[in-house]
Amino acid sequence: MQTAVSAEEITHLQNSAQRFVRQEVAPHLADWEAAEVFPRGLYTRAAELGWLGLGYPEHLGGTPASAVLRNALTETLARESGSGGLMASLFSHNIGLPPVLRWGSDALQAELIPEVLRGEKIAALAITEPGGGSDVAALRTTARLDGDHYVIDGEKVFITSGMRADWLTVAVRTDAANKGRGGISMLVVPGDASGLSRSPLHKMGWHCSDTAHLRFDAVRVPARFLVGQEGAGFKMIMGNFNGERLSMSVMALGFAERCYTEALDWARTRKTFGSALVEHQVIRHKLVDMKMRIESTRAWVAALTTRLDDGDEGADWVAQVCLLKNHATQTMQFCADQGVQILGAMGFMRGTACERIYREVKVMTIGGGAEEIMKELASRQLGL
Repeated sequence: MQTAVSAEEITHLQNSAQRFVRQEVAPHLADWEAAEVFPRGLYTRAAELGWLGLGYPEHLGGTPASAVLRNALTETLARESGSGGLMASLFSHNIGLPPVLRWGSDALQAELIPEVLRGEKIAALAITEPGGGSDVAALRTTARLDGDHYVIDGEKVFITSGMRADWLTVAVRTDAANKGRGGISMLVVPGDASGLSRSPLHKMGWHCSDTAHLRFDAVRVPARFLVGQEGAGFKMIMGNFNGERLSMSVMALGFAERCYTEALDWARTRKTFGSALVEHQVIRHKLVDMKMRIESTRAWVAALTTRLDDGDEGADWVAQVCLLKNHATQTMQFCADQGVQILGAMGFMRGTACERIYREVKVMTIGGGAEEIMKELASRQLGL
């Protein structure tokens, strides 16, 4: 159970995040989007502010923090930046490191985690393969033990921070005879490993996030880079997904809020037929519909975050997270669509948050588990 966080702590963190985005991100975001990358120095800056280490133990260079506090940061950064690409890559360690933190040896944790939390190295997670995404049990990348090294062969695709990650937490099949869940393990692979090659992928959205197709051609990594036990990888991956899905829900909430505020500001200043847009009932109703969905998402996020801090993570909680991810991303989708509609032609132009978020909706409804998978998993957890 996490220690309660005060309203003052949350407000201070939110204010710091707001200043950071407005002063150090917003003036450069368009250039980063065009370049399809943001400076590595931004990791160091986020580390200096204490954000990369939020929620990690002190002995590894982190700052223990409740889920309430971590989610407050995520929501604020998403709302202020309006950039899923920035969020995905700047915090890719939050899906790459948790398996190491929870199951890795003390030595492995000490070797990887501190330098990532200092912003000196970048960590990423590599699970998805060209032949399958949500069907993790079908992965084909292999790792065979050869003396005191594992030899990895295979491919991974759609890997966030994959082009410049210094550490990759990779799902592999260590038991070639076991074609199901039991043969899967997790290995950490250094980014400079011989035989690892990377190709950039160009996307509909998340432009300033580097995304890669990885190829492993007889890549040798020390056996000590195994995370936990052989064959335990599937459980690690499923547990990791729960945190990722909750975080994506919080991001979706922040992006929906940004669409709402941009649309509201535009509606108050834009005049048509002699009146501000907001004076037309049809526009007010669009804004109210956006607000309704935002507030329901906020309440659901708060409820599940509190349960997480209280250690209440049973089957029902997992089901609720799956349902929340669908609800939150659908809220984001609705608000982005309505925001573009309210902005009219301006909403179709690059440079508005609504336009960028509109393009980034689909990756949010697919990443971390597609809507269809979320429904099926929720139904199973609920015993339907």
